[in-house]
Amino acid sequence: MNTVPAQTYPRTIDDRAGSRMTFLRRSADALELTSTVAPGAGPPMHVHHLQEEAVTVREGRVGYTIKGQEERFAGPGESVTFPAGVEHTFRNAGDADLVVDGTVSPPLNFEWFLSRVYESTAAAGGERPRTFDSAYLMTRYGSEFAITDIPAPVQRLVFPVVAAVGRLAGLGRRFAGAPEPVTR
Repeated sequence: MNTVPAQTYPRTIDDRAGSRMTFLRRSADALELTSTVAPGAGPPMHVHHLQEEAVTVREGRVGYTIKGQEERFAGPGESVTFPAGVEHTFRNAGDADLVVDGTVSPPLNFEWFLSRVYESTAAAGGERPRTFDSAYLMTRYGSEFAITDIPAPVQRLVFPVVAAVGRLAGLGRRFAGAPEPVTR
Protein backbone atom coordinates (compact mmCIF):
# COMPACT_ATOMS: atom_id res chain seq x y z
CA MET A 1 0.00 0.00 0.00
CA ASN A 2 1.33 3.43 -0.94
CA THR A 3 0.80 5.97 1.83
CA VAL A 4 2.57 9.00 0.34
CA PRO A 5 0.96 12.18 1.74
CA ALA A 6 -1.08 14.26 -0.70
CA GLN A 7 0.85 17.14 -2.26
CA THR A 8 -0.02 20.36 -4.04
CA TYR A 9 1.51 20.76 -7.49
CA PRO A 10 3.70 22.13 -8.86
CA ARG A 11 6.21 21.73 -6.01
CA THR A 12 9.96 22.38 -6.27
CA ILE A 13 12.81 20.88 -4.26
CA ASP A 14 16.42 22.14 -4.32
CA ASP A 15 19.45 20.27 -2.96
CA ARG A 16 21.75 23.35 -2.98
CA ALA A 17 24.25 21.15 -4.82
CA GLY A 18 23.16 22.09 -8.34
CA SER A 19 19.87 20.20 -8.76
CA ARG A 20 16.31 21.52 -8.64
CA MET A 21 13.32 19.35 -9.36
CA THR A 22 9.74 20.45 -9.87
CA PHE A 23 7.04 17.83 -9.43
CA LEU A 24 4.28 18.77 -11.85
CA ARG A 25 1.56 16.17 -11.34
CA ARG A 26 1.05 12.70 -10.00
CA SER A 27 -1.29 9.88 -10.92
CA ALA A 28 -1.35 6.25 -9.83
CA ASP A 29 0.71 5.45 -12.94
CA ALA A 30 3.30 8.23 -13.17
CA LEU A 31 4.94 11.21 -11.54
CA GLU A 32 5.71 13.99 -14.01
CA LEU A 33 8.57 16.36 -13.30
CA THR A 34 11.03 18.90 -14.64
CA SER A 35 14.60 18.95 -13.41
CA THR A 36 17.28 21.60 -13.76
CA VAL A 37 20.88 20.49 -13.21
CA ALA A 38 23.92 22.80 -13.03
CA PRO A 39 26.99 22.07 -15.17
CA GLY A 40 28.85 19.03 -13.86
CA ALA A 41 26.15 18.14 -11.32
CA GLY A 42 24.15 14.92 -11.18
CA PRO A 43 23.36 12.02 -8.87
CA PRO A 44 25.70 9.16 -7.99
CA MET A 45 25.26 5.73 -9.59
CA HIS A 46 21.89 4.47 -8.36
CA VAL A 47 19.01 2.15 -9.09
CA HIS A 48 15.23 2.33 -8.80
CA HIS A 49 14.32 -1.29 -8.13
CA LEU A 50 10.61 -0.87 -8.92
CA GLN A 51 10.35 2.14 -11.20
CA GLU A 52 11.19 3.22 -14.70
CA GLU A 53 12.72 6.67 -15.09
CA ALA A 54 12.46 8.47 -18.44
CA VAL A 55 13.73 11.94 -19.36
CA THR A 56 13.61 14.13 -22.44
CA VAL A 57 16.21 16.87 -22.76
CA ARG A 58 14.64 20.29 -23.17
CA GLU A 59 17.86 22.34 -22.88
CA GLY A 60 21.52 21.42 -22.61
CA ARG A 61 23.37 18.13 -22.86
CA VAL A 62 23.06 15.13 -20.57
CA GLY A 63 25.79 12.55 -20.10
CA TYR A 64 24.41 9.26 -18.83
CA THR A 65 25.94 5.93 -17.93
CA ILE A 66 24.33 2.54 -17.46
CA LYS A 67 26.52 0.34 -15.25
CA GLY A 68 29.07 -1.53 -17.33
CA GLN A 69 28.63 0.68 -20.38
CA GLU A 70 30.42 3.72 -21.76
CA GLU A 71 28.96 7.16 -21.12
CA ARG A 72 26.49 8.32 -23.77
CA PHE A 73 25.05 11.74 -24.48
CA ALA A 74 21.68 13.22 -25.42
CA GLY A 75 20.69 16.72 -26.47
CA PRO A 76 17.50 18.75 -26.92
CA GLY A 77 14.55 16.64 -28.06
CA GLU A 78 16.30 13.34 -27.30
CA SER A 79 14.99 10.92 -24.68
CA VAL A 80 16.65 8.44 -22.33
CA THR A 81 14.85 5.66 -20.43
CA PHE A 82 16.22 3.74 -17.46
CA PRO A 83 14.17 0.58 -16.85
CA ALA A 84 13.44 -0.55 -13.30
CA GLY A 85 16.38 -2.41 -11.80
CA VAL A 86 19.03 -0.86 -14.08
CA GLU A 87 21.91 0.92 -12.34
CA HIS A 88 22.52 4.31 -13.88
CA THR A 89 23.73 7.85 -13.37
CA PHE A 90 23.57 11.07 -15.32
CA ARG A 91 25.21 14.47 -15.25
CA ASN A 92 25.02 17.80 -16.93
CA ALA A 93 27.66 17.41 -19.64
CA GLY A 94 27.31 20.99 -20.88
CA ASP A 95 28.36 24.51 -19.89
CA ALA A 96 24.84 25.81 -19.14
CA ASP A 97 21.96 24.43 -17.10
CA LEU A 98 20.54 21.10 -18.21
CA VAL A 99 16.73 21.03 -18.22
CA VAL A 100 14.90 17.73 -18.61
CA ASP A 101 11.25 16.77 -18.52
CA GLY A 102 10.64 13.36 -17.06
CA THR A 103 8.40 10.69 -15.64
CA VAL A 104 8.83 8.08 -12.96
CA SER A 105 6.51 5.11 -13.35
CA PRO A 106 4.95 4.06 -11.07
CA PRO A 107 5.61 6.93 -8.64
CA LEU A 108 5.51 4.88 -5.40
CA ASN A 109 7.71 6.69 -2.80
CA PHE A 110 10.01 8.46 -5.29
CA GLU A 111 8.73 11.96 -4.52
CA TRP A 112 8.82 11.53 -0.74
CA PHE A 113 12.24 9.84 -0.78
CA LEU A 114 13.92 12.33 -3.10
CA SER A 115 12.38 15.27 -1.23
CA ARG A 116 14.03 14.04 1.98
CA VAL A 117 17.37 13.46 0.20
CA TYR A 118 17.30 17.00 -1.26
CA GLU A 119 16.29 18.53 2.12
CA SER A 120 19.09 16.68 3.89
CA THR A 121 21.67 17.65 1.26
CA ALA A 122 20.63 21.31 1.47
CA ALA A 123 20.75 21.21 5.30
CA ALA A 124 24.28 19.77 5.12
CA GLY A 125 25.46 22.64 2.93
CA GLY A 126 24.90 21.07 -0.48
CA GLU A 127 27.68 18.50 -0.39
CA ARG A 128 25.81 15.27 0.44
CA PRO A 129 22.94 14.21 2.71
CA ARG A 130 23.52 14.11 6.46
CA THR A 131 24.92 10.77 7.66
CA PHE A 132 21.93 9.68 9.75
CA ASP A 133 19.50 10.69 7.02
CA SER A 134 21.40 8.65 4.42
CA ALA A 135 21.53 5.65 6.74
CA TYR A 136 17.85 5.91 7.64
CA LEU A 137 16.59 6.44 4.09
CA MET A 138 18.78 3.78 2.48
CA THR A 139 17.98 1.24 5.20
CA ARG A 140 14.24 1.89 5.27
CA TYR A 141 13.73 2.24 1.50
CA GLY A 142 16.31 -0.26 0.24
CA SER A 143 13.54 -2.28 -1.40
CA GLU A 144 12.89 0.70 -3.70
CA PHE A 145 16.18 2.57 -4.11
CA ALA A 146 19.92 2.05 -3.77
CA ILE A 147 22.93 4.30 -4.19
CA THR A 148 25.22 1.72 -5.71
CA ASP A 149 28.36 3.88 -5.36
CA ILE A 150 28.17 3.25 -1.60
CA PRO A 151 30.10 0.04 -0.83
CA ALA A 152 27.86 -2.93 -0.01
CA PRO A 153 29.44 -3.54 3.44
CA VAL A 154 28.63 0.05 4.42
CA GLN A 155 25.03 -0.40 3.30
CA ARG A 156 24.60 -3.81 4.98
CA LEU A 157 26.59 -3.29 8.18
CA VAL A 158 27.24 0.39 8.90
CA PHE A 159 23.98 2.00 7.79
CA PRO A 160 21.71 -0.17 9.98
CA VAL A 161 23.85 0.64 13.05
CA VAL A 162 23.94 4.38 12.28
CA ALA A 163 20.17 4.37 11.66
CA ALA A 164 19.48 2.55 14.96
CA VAL A 165 21.76 4.83 17.00
CA GLY A 166 20.26 7.89 15.32
CA ARG A 167 16.72 6.75 16.13
CA LEU A 168 17.74 6.21 19.78
CA ALA A 169 19.16 9.75 19.79
CA GLY A 170 15.84 11.11 18.50
CA LEU A 171 17.02 11.99 15.00
CA GLY A 172 14.26 9.90 13.44
CA ARG A 173 11.60 12.43 14.52
CA ARG A 174 12.15 14.38 11.31
CA PHE A 175 10.86 11.33 9.41
CA ALA A 176 7.64 11.02 11.43
CA GLY A 177 4.80 10.01 9.13
CA ALA A 178 7.16 8.46 6.57
CA PRO A 179 5.31 6.26 4.09
CA GLU A 180 5.75 2.52 4.27
CA PRO A 181 8.38 1.08 1.93
CA VAL A 182 7.02 -0.70 -1.13
CA THR A 183 8.05 -4.29 -1.70
CA ARG A 184 7.10 -6.62 -4.53
